[in-house]
Amino acid sequence: MDHILSIVLFTPLAGMLVLFLIPSSKVRAIKLWANAVALVGFLVSLPLVFEFNPGKDFQFVEKASWIPTLGASYHLGIDGLGLLLVMLTTVIGFLAILSSWNAIHDRLKEYYAFFLLLQTAMLGVFMALDFLLFFVFWETVLVPMYFIIAIWGGQRRSYAAIKFIIYTLIGSVLMLLGILTLYFQHYTQFQTYSFDISDLMRTTLSPGLQWWVFWAFFVGFAVKVPMFPFHTWLPDAHTEAPTAGSVVLASVLLKMGTYGFLRFSLPLLPDSAKNPKIIWAMAILSMIGIVYGALASMMQKDWKKLVAYSSVSHLGFCTLGIFALNPAGISGSIIQQINHGISTGMLFLIVGVVYERRHTREIAEYGGLLKVMPIFTVVFGLAMLSSMGMPPLNGFIGEITILGGAYQESFNWAFWAAVGIALGAAYLLWLFQRTMLGEVKEKNRSLADLSWREIAVFAPLVVWAFWIGLNPQPYFHVLDRSVAQIVERVHPGYYAERHLANPLEQGTPTARLR
Repeated sequence: MDHILSIVLFTPLAGMLVLFLIPSSKVRAIKLWANAVALVGFLVSLPLVFEFNPGKDFQFVEKASWIPTLGASYHLGIDGLGLLLVMLTTVIGFLAILSSWNAIHDRLKEYYAFFLLLQTAMLGVFMALDFLLFFVFWETVLVPMYFIIAIWGGQRRSYAAIKFIIYTLIGSVLMLLGILTLYFQHYTQFQTYSFDISDLMRTTLSPGLQWWVFWAFFVGFAVKVPMFPFHTWLPDAHTEAPTAGSVVLASVLLKMGTYGFLRFSLPLLPDSAKNPKIIWAMAILSMIGIVYGALASMMQKDWKKLVAYSSVSHLGFCTLGIFALNPAGISGSIIQQINHGISTGMLFLIVGVVYERRHTREIAEYGGLLKVMPIFTVVFGLAMLSSMGMPPLNGFIGEITILGGAYQESFNWAFWAAVGIALGAAYLLWLFQRTMLGEVKEKNRSLADLSWREIAVFAPLVVWAFWIGLNPQPYFHVLDRSVAQIVERVHPGYYAERHLANPLEQGTPTARLR
């Protein structure tokens, strides 16, 4: 298993380089090659699942000198958190590219090249254990996503692309200042320059400095999530992006923000992370996001914009779980991040299917699709139930675990989260009723049901949704050690105190930490 992470990381990039050698006139060859590379990218990531040991820390570690004068290294590794997000990336990347087969007609080579570059950049974010390497991948993500929106997007694509890049660049600049603060503080204390995360974990910051670094990181990660009130770029980017761009943006890119909180903000800045003022500020912003996103979804007339605002609500659950700072909240947040990637990815693919057939996203233009597209209606129904958290689908597992973690911290947190769940059910049921039920409009009578290629795109996501919903324990087992280390970093002795309070408790994450 030597260099397996590098193989997974650079397979899409290698495929992109070969893609440039295919003549632009060979349209079918370009499509076949891009889809083959994306499929291989998923297949080469599968050994990570089978070889991963939940009882160990970072695995498949690779380290080589990169810029020794700066203390930067090529350092890769994944734990349970990284494993789930890497697998989400390879699955969604493949399905997004497959969904583009009939959707894109112009500048195909450039389109698929940007997607393959984006795939490598996203994987690098979840694998990097060197802060400078992480930042390079973080910034690289912006480039292909900008062009995907700006070139192949809708009528307001230029505005949406510029808004996306400005918001994320401002957040990145502040995050870089936080990284450099840690970097120079480490040199002051140890007389060596290092961007290695394990080295920076040993760096001690004064309470005041840690406070400012936390908020610098917060802006960078909150914009990417996006948390209220940094969310305004998201509906425009989602609405104007092509379908595959919206799928990758919702399913993977938004998780970079929550991943940043879990990988960096909490472990590197534990004193600030558990500061009551910061906890309540994060909780309030998360609860506002949950309720506001749901209410905004209920007001939308554009099908795609409704799904876009739903992401603001769903990611509010994830950040609320993170800052509950207990195992239930954090593990539920991570599971819900995967769930959101599955369910919202399906919802954006569903919008893409009807848009390819009718070239409109106005909800009022649809109705009665059950009678002409029965298979499509079943898939939409499953995606809707997954998103609203109905058992036995995946969304229920994440939401109930987050509610448990939130309730341990505050009844009010759990109450407003529950309100968000109820509102989510309302706008999703309303959308389903307006589009699938009732009388068929004349323009919709000739719509074709899902093709075999489209069924192949949805099938893995449907299976994955039922898998998590019916058998979530393997996912929690994979996350146990990662979550325990985050909690122990913020609250030293957390598990020991609870073990003493309940001596009969066995198999705790603390035992696995030993």
